[in-house]
Amino acid sequence: MGSGFSLFTNGSSSSSRERDLLTPGLGDLPESCVASILENLDPVEICRFSKLNRAFHSASWADVVWESKLPQDYRLILEKIIGGFPEKLRKRDIYNFLSRVNSFDEGTKKAWVDKRTSDLCLYISAKGLSITGIDDRRYWNQIPSDESRFGSVAYLQQIWWFQVDGEIDFPFPAGTYSVFFRLHLGKPGKRFGWKVCNTEQIHGWNIKPARFQIWTEDGQHSSSQCMLTGSGSWNHYHAGDFVVGKSKSSSTKLKFSMTQIDCTHTKGGLCVDSVIVYPSSCKDRLRRV
Repeated sequence: MGSGFSLFTNGSSSSSRERDLLTPGLGDLPESCVASILENLDPVEICRFSKLNRAFHSASWADVVWESKLPQDYRLILEKIIGGFPEKLRKRDIYNFLSRVNSFDEGTKKAWVDKRTSDLCLYISAKGLSITGIDDRRYWNQIPSDESRFGSVAYLQQIWWFQVDGEIDFPFPAGTYSVFFRLHLGKPGKRFGWKVCNTEQIHGWNIKPARFQIWTEDGQHSSSQCMLTGSGSWNHYHAGDFVVGKSKSSSTKLKFSMTQIDCTHTKGGLCVDSVIVYPSSCKDRLRRV
Protein backbone atom coordinates (compact mmCIF):
# COMPACT_ATOMS: atom_id res chain seq x y z
CA MET A 1 0.00 0.00 0.00
CA GLY A 2 2.76 2.39 0.94
CA SER A 3 4.61 1.70 -2.28
CA GLY A 4 1.47 2.13 -4.39
CA PHE A 5 0.60 5.38 -2.66
CA SER A 6 4.10 6.66 -3.26
CA LEU A 7 3.91 5.88 -6.96
CA PHE A 8 0.53 7.53 -7.23
CA THR A 9 1.77 10.66 -5.50
CA ASN A 10 4.90 10.94 -7.65
CA GLY A 11 2.83 10.61 -10.79
CA SER A 12 0.49 13.36 -9.64
CA SER A 13 3.40 15.68 -8.86
CA SER A 14 4.92 14.99 -12.26
CA SER A 15 1.64 15.86 -14.02
CA SER A 16 1.36 19.03 -11.96
CA ARG A 17 4.86 20.13 -12.96
CA GLU A 18 4.07 19.46 -16.60
CA ARG A 19 0.94 21.60 -16.37
CA ASP A 20 2.99 24.39 -14.72
CA LEU A 21 5.45 24.29 -17.62
CA LEU A 22 2.64 24.57 -20.14
CA THR A 23 0.89 27.44 -18.35
CA PRO A 24 2.50 30.83 -19.20
CA GLY A 25 3.25 33.27 -16.40
CA LEU A 26 4.33 36.87 -16.09
CA GLY A 27 7.93 35.81 -16.59
CA ASP A 28 7.07 34.48 -20.04
CA LEU A 29 5.88 37.82 -21.42
CA PRO A 30 8.15 39.36 -24.08
CA GLU A 31 10.07 42.38 -22.85
CA SER A 32 8.37 44.59 -25.45
CA CYS A 33 4.94 43.65 -24.02
CA VAL A 34 6.09 44.33 -20.47
CA ALA A 35 7.49 47.69 -21.57
CA SER A 36 4.08 48.56 -23.08
CA ILE A 37 2.47 47.82 -19.72
CA LEU A 38 5.01 49.90 -17.78
CA GLU A 39 4.56 52.87 -20.11
CA ASN A 40 1.07 53.35 -18.66
CA LEU A 41 2.28 53.50 -15.04
CA ASP A 42 3.74 56.40 -13.12
CA PRO A 43 7.46 56.30 -12.17
CA VAL A 44 6.83 55.11 -8.61
CA GLU A 45 4.68 52.21 -9.84
CA ILE A 46 7.27 51.29 -12.50
CA CYS A 47 9.93 50.88 -9.82
CA ARG A 48 7.60 48.69 -7.75
CA PHE A 49 6.71 46.44 -10.68
CA SER A 50 10.38 46.08 -11.62
CA LYS A 51 10.74 43.82 -8.57
CA LEU A 52 8.20 41.26 -9.84
CA ASN A 53 10.61 39.22 -11.95
CA ARG A 54 13.52 39.43 -14.35
CA ALA A 55 11.35 40.41 -17.34
CA PHE A 56 9.82 43.37 -15.54
CA HIS A 57 13.19 44.41 -14.15
CA SER A 58 14.76 44.40 -17.61
CA ALA A 59 11.83 46.24 -19.21
CA SER A 60 11.90 48.89 -16.48
CA TRP A 61 15.20 50.14 -17.96
CA ALA A 62 13.85 50.50 -21.50
CA ASP A 63 14.22 54.01 -22.91
CA VAL A 64 10.73 53.84 -24.41
CA VAL A 65 9.28 53.47 -20.87
CA TRP A 66 10.98 56.60 -19.51
CA GLU A 67 10.81 58.82 -22.58
CA SER A 68 7.19 59.71 -21.80
CA LYS A 69 7.98 60.38 -18.11
CA LEU A 70 10.61 62.99 -18.85
CA PRO A 71 9.70 66.67 -19.30
CA GLN A 72 9.39 67.71 -22.93
CA ASP A 73 12.55 69.85 -22.80
CA TYR A 74 14.60 67.61 -20.53
CA ARG A 75 17.73 68.19 -22.62
CA LEU A 76 17.49 71.96 -22.11
CA ILE A 77 16.77 71.47 -18.40
CA LEU A 78 19.85 69.28 -17.98
CA GLU A 79 22.00 71.77 -19.85
CA LYS A 80 20.71 74.56 -17.60
CA ILE A 81 21.45 72.63 -14.40
CA ILE A 82 24.80 71.00 -15.22
CA GLY A 83 25.99 73.10 -18.16
CA GLY A 84 25.82 70.32 -20.76
CA PHE A 85 24.09 67.13 -21.83
CA PRO A 86 25.71 63.71 -21.16
CA GLU A 87 24.91 61.75 -24.33
CA LYS A 88 25.54 58.22 -22.98
CA LEU A 89 23.00 58.32 -20.16
CA ARG A 90 19.93 56.10 -20.45
CA LYS A 91 16.51 57.69 -20.06
CA ARG A 92 15.98 56.13 -16.64
CA ASP A 93 19.32 57.55 -15.44
CA ILE A 94 18.27 60.98 -16.69
CA TYR A 95 14.92 60.69 -14.89
CA ASN A 96 16.63 59.59 -11.65
CA PHE A 97 18.93 62.60 -11.85
CA LEU A 98 16.14 65.10 -12.53
CA SER A 99 13.91 63.69 -9.77
CA ARG A 100 16.58 64.57 -7.21
CA VAL A 101 16.86 68.11 -5.89
CA ASN A 102 19.63 69.67 -7.99
CA SER A 103 21.41 72.93 -7.15
CA PHE A 104 22.71 75.34 -9.79
CA ASP A 105 23.74 78.98 -10.26
CA GLU A 106 26.25 78.75 -7.40
CA GLY A 107 23.73 77.06 -5.14
CA THR A 108 21.18 79.90 -5.28
CA LYS A 109 18.60 77.80 -7.16
CA LYS A 110 17.25 74.27 -6.85
CA ALA A 111 15.15 72.32 -9.35
CA TRP A 112 13.67 68.86 -9.58
CA VAL A 113 10.96 66.82 -11.32
CA ASP A 114 8.05 65.58 -9.21
CA LYS A 115 8.18 61.77 -9.04
CA ARG A 116 4.43 61.36 -9.37
CA THR A 117 3.51 63.92 -12.01
CA SER A 118 6.86 64.60 -13.77
CA ASP A 119 6.15 68.33 -13.32
CA LEU A 120 9.04 70.73 -12.71
CA CYS A 121 9.54 72.48 -9.35
CA LEU A 122 11.95 75.38 -8.79
CA TYR A 123 13.23 77.26 -5.73
CA ILE A 124 15.22 80.52 -5.79
CA SER A 125 16.99 81.43 -2.54
CA ALA A 126 17.11 84.89 -0.96
CA LYS A 127 20.76 85.07 -2.09
CA GLY A 128 19.54 84.71 -5.68
CA LEU A 129 17.21 87.71 -5.35
CA SER A 130 17.80 91.46 -5.59
CA ILE A 131 16.88 92.90 -2.18
CA THR A 132 17.07 96.62 -1.50
CA GLY A 133 19.60 97.33 1.27
CA ILE A 134 20.68 93.68 1.62
CA ASP A 135 24.37 94.64 2.06
CA ASP A 136 23.65 97.11 4.87
CA ARG A 137 23.74 95.29 8.21
CA ARG A 138 21.63 98.03 9.78
CA TYR A 139 18.73 96.62 7.78
CA TRP A 140 19.38 93.02 6.78
CA ASN A 141 21.25 89.96 8.07
CA GLN A 142 21.76 86.46 6.73
CA ILE A 143 20.88 84.01 9.50
CA PRO A 144 21.27 80.20 9.49
CA SER A 145 18.07 78.15 9.34
CA ASP A 146 17.46 74.41 9.20
CA GLU A 147 13.93 75.23 7.99
CA SER A 148 15.27 76.46 4.65
CA ARG A 149 16.34 74.29 1.72
CA PHE A 150 19.31 76.64 1.39
CA GLY A 151 20.48 76.60 5.01
CA SER A 152 20.05 80.34 5.58
CA VAL A 153 17.48 83.11 5.16
CA ALA A 154 17.54 86.90 4.85
CA TYR A 155 16.24 88.60 7.99
CA LEU A 156 14.97 92.19 7.91
CA GLN A 157 15.42 94.19 11.10
CA GLN A 158 13.98 97.51 9.91
CA ILE A 159 13.68 99.47 6.67
CA TRP A 160 11.59 102.23 5.08
CA TRP A 161 11.63 101.04 1.46
CA PHE A 162 11.00 97.29 1.17
CA GLN A 163 11.62 95.81 -2.27
CA VAL A 164 12.55 92.28 -3.38
CA ASP A 165 13.00 91.59 -7.10
CA GLY A 166 14.07 88.55 -9.04
CA GLU A 167 14.12 86.99 -12.47
CA ILE A 168 14.93 83.68 -14.07
CA ASP A 169 15.33 82.38 -17.60
CA PHE A 170 14.48 78.66 -17.51
CA PRO A 171 13.14 76.02 -19.95
CA PHE A 172 9.88 75.32 -18.12
CA PRO A 173 7.89 72.43 -19.65
CA ALA A 174 4.40 73.23 -20.95
CA GLY A 175 1.88 73.83 -18.19
CA THR A 176 0.51 76.33 -15.68
CA TYR A 177 2.78 77.47 -12.87
CA SER A 178 2.21 79.38 -9.63
CA VAL A 179 4.75 81.73 -8.05
CA PHE A 180 5.03 82.08 -4.26
CA PHE A 181 7.17 84.03 -1.80
CA ARG A 182 8.11 81.94 1.26
CA LEU A 183 8.12 84.33 4.23
CA HIS A 184 8.21 84.21 8.02
CA LEU A 185 7.17 86.97 10.42
CA GLY A 186 9.54 86.93 13.38
CA LYS A 187 13.10 85.73 13.83
CA PRO A 188 13.19 81.93 14.13
CA GLY A 189 15.74 80.22 16.34
CA LYS A 190 16.27 77.44 18.83
CA ARG A 191 16.61 77.34 22.60
CA PHE A 192 17.54 74.12 24.39
CA GLY A 193 16.68 72.25 21.22
CA TRP A 194 13.19 73.76 20.94
CA LYS A 195 12.06 76.04 18.13
CA VAL A 196 11.42 79.61 19.26
CA CYS A 197 10.46 82.83 17.50
CA ASN A 198 11.50 86.35 18.46
CA THR A 199 8.62 88.68 17.54
CA GLU A 200 9.98 91.89 19.06
CA GLN A 201 10.97 93.48 15.75
CA ILE A 202 7.75 92.69 13.84
CA HIS A 203 6.15 95.99 12.84
CA GLY A 204 4.70 97.89 9.90
CA TRP A 205 3.10 94.99 8.05
CA ASN A 206 -0.37 95.61 9.49
CA ILE A 207 -0.51 99.20 8.23
CA LYS A 208 -0.38 98.75 4.46
CA PRO A 209 -0.47 95.56 2.34
CA ALA A 210 2.52 94.18 0.49
CA ARG A 211 2.26 94.02 -3.29
CA PHE A 212 3.26 90.92 -5.30
CA GLN A 213 3.76 90.91 -9.08
CA ILE A 214 5.00 88.64 -11.85
CA TRP A 215 5.77 89.28 -15.54
CA THR A 216 6.72 87.03 -18.45
CA GLU A 217 8.39 88.01 -21.71
CA ASP A 218 5.26 87.17 -23.71
CA GLY A 219 3.18 89.78 -21.89
CA GLN A 220 1.61 87.82 -19.04
CA HIS A 221 1.25 89.88 -15.87
CA SER A 222 -0.32 89.30 -12.46
CA SER A 223 -0.57 91.57 -9.43
CA SER A 224 -2.02 91.10 -5.95
CA GLN A 225 -1.88 92.71 -2.52
CA CYS A 226 -2.27 91.30 0.97
CA MET A 227 -1.34 91.95 4.58
CA LEU A 228 1.37 89.76 6.07
CA THR A 229 0.03 87.75 9.01
CA GLY A 230 0.77 84.63 11.01
CA SER A 231 3.93 85.28 13.03
CA GLY A 232 6.02 82.27 14.05
CA SER A 233 5.38 80.14 10.96
CA TRP A 234 6.44 79.95 7.32
CA ASN A 235 3.77 81.09 4.87
CA HIS A 236 3.54 81.01 1.08
CA TYR A 237 2.25 84.24 -0.45
CA HIS A 238 0.84 83.81 -3.95
CA ALA A 239 2.31 86.28 -6.44
CA GLY A 240 0.51 84.99 -9.53
CA ASP A 241 0.28 82.30 -12.21
CA PHE A 242 1.71 82.01 -15.72
CA VAL A 243 1.25 79.58 -18.60
CA VAL A 244 3.90 77.96 -20.78
CA GLY A 245 2.43 76.87 -24.12
CA LYS A 246 2.98 73.42 -25.64
CA SER A 247 4.46 74.94 -28.79
CA LYS A 248 7.18 76.75 -26.83
CA SER A 249 10.56 75.01 -27.12
CA SER A 250 12.88 77.54 -25.50
CA SER A 251 13.43 79.20 -22.14
CA THR A 252 10.77 81.28 -20.42
CA LYS A 253 11.87 84.59 -18.94
CA LEU A 254 10.06 85.30 -15.68
CA LYS A 255 10.31 88.36 -13.43
CA PHE A 256 8.72 88.75 -9.99
CA SER A 257 8.67 91.26 -7.15
CA MET A 258 7.41 91.96 -3.66
CA THR A 259 7.18 95.57 -2.47
CA GLN A 260 5.98 97.67 0.43
CA ILE A 261 7.27 101.13 -0.38
CA ASP A 262 5.01 103.38 1.67
CA CYS A 263 7.70 105.49 3.36
CA THR A 264 5.37 106.94 5.99
CA HIS A 265 6.40 104.10 8.28
CA THR A 266 9.12 101.50 8.73
CA LYS A 267 8.61 97.78 8.63
CA GLY A 268 10.68 94.90 9.99
CA GLY A 269 10.91 91.53 11.67
CA LEU A 270 10.54 89.54 8.43
CA CYS A 271 12.46 86.53 7.06
CA VAL A 272 12.71 86.01 3.30
CA ASP A 273 13.59 82.43 2.45
CA SER A 274 12.89 81.92 -1.24
CA VAL A 275 10.68 82.35 -4.27
CA ILE A 276 8.99 79.16 -5.41
CA VAL A 277 7.78 78.30 -8.91
CA TYR A 278 5.48 75.30 -8.61
CA PRO A 279 3.08 73.49 -10.94
CA SER A 280 -0.36 74.92 -10.19
CA SER A 281 -1.83 71.42 -10.01
CA CYS A 282 0.52 70.60 -7.11
CA LYS A 283 0.46 73.86 -5.16
CA ASP A 284 -1.53 72.35 -2.27
CA ARG A 285 1.60 70.38 -1.38
CA LEU A 286 3.34 73.60 -0.39
CA ARG A 287 1.48 73.44 2.91
CA ARG A 288 3.73 70.51 3.77
CA VAL A 289 6.99 72.06 2.46
